Amino acid sequence: MKNTILIMLLTVLTGCSTAKTTTDMSNISEQTVQTVLARLGETSQDALAPPAERGVRQAAALWREPDGSQDDFIEFCLENYCVSEQSREVLFNKLSVAFENIFGTANQLSVALKKPVHLEGEELTQIDLIMGNYGTSAHFMEDMYANKVAFVCVLNFPNYSLEEKDTLGHRWDRKQWAYARMGDLFTHRTPSRLNQEMARASGNAENYIASYNIMMGNLLTEDGRRLFPEDMVLLSHWNLRDEIKSNYAALPDALEKQQMIQKVMEHIVCQTIPACVINDSEYDWKPYSNTVYKEGQIIDAPDEGNVRYEHLLATYTVEKQMDSYHPHMPTAIIRNFEGSMEISAREIEELFINLVSSEQVKKVAAYIEKRLGRKLEPFDIWYDGFKSRTSIPEDELTELTRKKYPHPDAFKSDMPRMLQVLGFDSRESQEIASRIVVEPARGSGHAWGAVGRWEPSRLRTRIGPHGMDYKGYNIAVHEFGHNVEQTLSLYDMDYYMLNGVPNTAFTEALAFIFQKRDLQLLGYPGKQMDDNTVLDIFWGCYEIMGVALVDMYVWQWLYENPDADSQMLKQAVNDKARMVWNRYYEPVFGQPDCPLLGIYSHMINSPMYLPNYPFGHIIEFQLEAYFNDNVNKNGKTLAGEIKRMFTLGNLVPQLWMEQAVGSRVSTDPLLKAVDACAL
Repeated sequence: MKNTILIMLLTVLTGCSTAKTTTDMSNISEQTVQTVLARLGETSQDALAPPAERGVRQAAALWREPDGSQDDFIEFCLENYCVSEQSREVLFNKLSVAFENIFGTANQLSVALKKPVHLEGEELTQIDLIMGNYGTSAHFMEDMYANKVAFVCVLNFPNYSLEEKDTLGHRWDRKQWAYARMGDLFTHRTPSRLNQEMARASGNAENYIASYNIMMGNLLTEDGRRLFPEDMVLLSHWNLRDEIKSNYAALPDALEKQQMIQKVMEHIVCQTIPACVINDSEYDWKPYSNTVYKEGQIIDAPDEGNVRYEHLLATYTVEKQMDSYHPHMPTAIIRNFEGSMEISAREIEELFINLVSSEQVKKVAAYIEKRLGRKLEPFDIWYDGFKSRTSIPEDELTELTRKKYPHPDAFKSDMPRMLQVLGFDSRESQEIASRIVVEPARGSGHAWGAVGRWEPSRLRTRIGPHGMDYKGYNIAVHEFGHNVEQTLSLYDMDYYMLNGVPNTAFTEALAFIFQKRDLQLLGYPGKQMDDNTVLDIFWGCYEIMGVALVDMYVWQWLYENPDADSQMLKQAVNDKARMVWNRYYEPVFGQPDCPLLGIYSHMINSPMYLPNYPFGHIIEFQLEAYFNDNVNKNGKTLAGEIKRMFTLGNLVPQLWMEQAVGSRVSTDPLLKAVDACAL
């Protein structure tokens, strides 16, 4: 996933408190606002600029008694409002440079402090965890309000609502969009203590998930057989899911392995997993009977309890405290969707339900069932038979990847070649690759983007002692896609304030596009978009949309039950997972009340991030369809179109899509494409 300080500033730092004190209220009257506007009109040679009233009113709403009196506010506005476009542009450029230095430096410090918890290395100590949880930008907001920079910014670059960006944005030029994005920086005054508490809660959840390994060689069937290699260690949920996917190839005990992994996943979601079998190879475990053995003897093994949901509850608790500091976005749900994703939760929900409840699901499910020659089971939400690699044994692919990539530097060295395979020229390939660092991850892997245009993006993936296995390689290619987006959308951007993409779904879309070409990057023939590609994207959407809906419904439940404890939350997650399953999946798979949709680790360490994946899959399909129809025609190349699209910058989602492919985000093109497939 994409990690940047800027994103943290615009999302984690959004929020408000459950109770207001006098110091949380503006001390600026309407009369004072009118006085400022009148005085500004008098000093301006032209008619009062349109942004003046908006900026003054927003600055007044954020001004507090410790910031100064009403007379101080009037004086401040008169001294700092830019009455000419030339002076406004000068101010914008100076602030852009300053913010890039602040955000970039904070990001570098955060990367350095988190290295012990993010990268393979020595055994973690308590001080590693404490320092890794330190929020390097926690005091940014307070400092900027204290020195009045925030007020200068708000006064001259006011904030526009999502609705206004959607309607007015079509008429804005690049500079106006950059001004609007600067207006997004200061919309609230969240205390630094809450920012630190959020950093601590997020860090604890991340560390918990990063160490959640299942010792697959220690899993036993009820008759005592071991289905998995002795040294196989899989991180939940990523590696467990990918192991299910790998067993759609012709492998020994493939179906039995998949069924066992599903049982393990259900124990994790329900928290009936014995605590001692997590990340510990001393114990053997029979998941079906939930029996634990040590040195061949059955032992009493208490379950994990509610630990998984204690981390989620800790995040909610901080978010709830932040709510009242953000009166225009008073819940974490609104801040995540309308604020961060810039699309409402209602629109996302309708988009997802439109697909998971479609008739096309039943048609594709019947086709998969015919291919498998058996009735579908719940784990078949991860059916991977539409990818060309499923005909290639994973062991064969792992042998190849381990040979090619015995260490991180080998993958790094091969990046220019991989980019050239995708159509980037030699110079571009070298330049992009030079701005990416490859490191061995302690957890599943991620892409950590640069924020300042002097630092690299970072690709983290798991690399075992024998080299990078295929699972690690596949993740690495996904993260490589993120890194390419992070590099293009920062280094090739005309305005720093426009760096990035509309939301993380868009960087996920490019990551999916890279990941889908992982075999091509290994030297296998490339493929045009065909029925298998369409069905692969569709089935991936069907799976992850259910997971995302569970994530969304859990947060709705949290706000409806603000006094819930971890036990109640555990029950709620299981209830929501079963509800979504029964409504949209049981009619296809059977087996009612399956809790499998609650397995994704993102629910714990990145709450409400999951909707970005299906949203990204929808975007991915529209991009792939565009590439299929336009690449290698009229001089267009895949690399050229990727560069064009991912330097559009941080526009609102629908405008970005219109400029990228000529249409808005919709599931309809994918559903129509499925209907056109020869099933």
